[in-house]
Amino acid sequence: MRALFAVLLATTALPAWADTITATSRITAVTVYPEGAKLTREVSFAAPSAGTHELLVVDLPGQSDQGFLQVAPGEGLQLGAFNLRADRLPPREDPLTPDQSAAKAEVERLEKAAADAALALDAVQAKVDAAEAQVRFLSSFTGALPDGASPETIKSMAAMIGAETLAARQAALAARGELFLVQKALEDAQEALAKAQAAYDALPSADTEYTALSVAVTAAAAGDQTVTITQYISGASWRPFYDLNLTRKDSEAMTLGRSVLVTQYTGEDWSNVALTLSSSQPSQQAAPSVLWPELRSITPEVDEEELARKSMAEADMAMLPEPVVVAEMAPAPITAGAAVEGDTVVYIYPEPVTVASGVEDLRLALDSLDFAPVVKAVAVPRLDRTAFVVASFTNASDEPLLPGEAMLFREGVLVGSTWIDTIAPGVETDIAFGAIETLRIKREMPKRASGETGVFTTSNALTESAIITVENTGPEAWDVRLLDQVPYSEQDDLEIEVTASPEPTETDVDGQRGILAWEFDLAAGAKETITLEHSLAWPDGMELR
Repeated sequence: MRALFAVLLATTALPAWADTITATSRITAVTVYPEGAKLTREVSFAAPSAGTHELLVVDLPGQSDQGFLQVAPGEGLQLGAFNLRADRLPPREDPLTPDQSAAKAEVERLEKAAADAALALDAVQAKVDAAEAQVRFLSSFTGALPDGASPETIKSMAAMIGAETLAARQAALAARGELFLVQKALEDAQEALAKAQAAYDALPSADTEYTALSVAVTAAAAGDQTVTITQYISGASWRPFYDLNLTRKDSEAMTLGRSVLVTQYTGEDWSNVALTLSSSQPSQQAAPSVLWPELRSITPEVDEEELARKSMAEADMAMLPEPVVVAEMAPAPITAGAAVEGDTVVYIYPEPVTVASGVEDLRLALDSLDFAPVVKAVAVPRLDRTAFVVASFTNASDEPLLPGEAMLFREGVLVGSTWIDTIAPGVETDIAFGAIETLRIKREMPKRASGETGVFTTSNALTESAIITVENTGPEAWDVRLLDQVPYSEQDDLEIEVTASPEPTETDVDGQRGILAWEFDLAAGAKETITLEHSLAWPDGMELR
């Protein structure tokens, strides 16, 4: 029977699962989204023979999700099933880069130097302690003399005690002199060790919490093979950041410097990777929302007494069995067959980048765009006492400017910051660049003969007047746009009359009723005055709101 079983084993073809190949991956490319990232990993390994093997990639982050993994084979390789393993993993030593190996060796050298310096300090301190102990012993001599002591014996003992005390004190002083040097050497060694340890810690390192990817691979022949892993993860983001510089000296110009802030908390560093930044948001809603039919109905009006009677009747019926009501099911949600992302802006960084995990806001410069703005000094006298620089420009590029924070510079000097919303191609936008301290604004309400200041009211009339003055005390001329407001009415019985000198250039600015605008050139040292008055009248017995 045993012989027959041996023959069967020799003649039966068994599955060829040769061995397990342990390998690590290298992140070669990263696409970062506003929320999340796509990592591309390359796994290089040597197949010991043709046939099927288990490839075990042992350095994927601990939060990896198999549903967001894609595995592609290299030439001459076929892939079977794959899964993630978080337990029963082989021991793994954290791989060290050449820089890490050198930094670790330096740390170990300085650790030994610090230990030697500490031993040297202990040795010198021992000398000090021994000498001081000898001095204390000699000083404790009470002066008792041995029996039969002669003057020569006493003299000899006194000389011996004096000489030994002097020698002990000199030894203590000498040891204290050495003590300063060895203490300084120890402090220097500890400081150098701390710097070396910090330099080692700052280098990219492997993830301490990891999971493994087990893949069935079939190699056509023995030799070097590659597998590419694409992984979608959270814990990463990017956002635009702008530097806007407005100049007016030679001609009005605005330069928009674009950069990005990249942050990732994935638990592993991205070292020398090809970086792509995409405005696509795969983690956000991809299909349109669903509207449900809204059924409205009317019922006869019921007075309060009827409601009270109905409530009492319902209370009397509360003890009766409730009828079974079958609720009408809502229609099934309608999901679009394919979601359209719209315009997606992609930035490809031109050189490899290292992004450390847990380090906030790595700033990467992209490019700059030049615009030809129209610059005005915009003043709102009712609320402000100075004018502000406002640049109007049109996005003449063929891509939208994404929302982000912007630092504002005027003639190269930082004047503030702002938030820029999305600016589509061809859209005009206004951006303010700080106050103009040389444009002074006053809005005064002149006194009337009766003493009231600018406002005169009766039971059915109100009159308000103001004198607005804009003075240019600086050396350069400005195109000024001044905004003010008057009330408006939608009732025929409330009559409003407005007079202004000069007449406003624009009324109902941006569709806002009652908002007036004046535009004028204001030379250096010049002054412009606007008189504005409005009157309201309404019938007796009515109240102004």
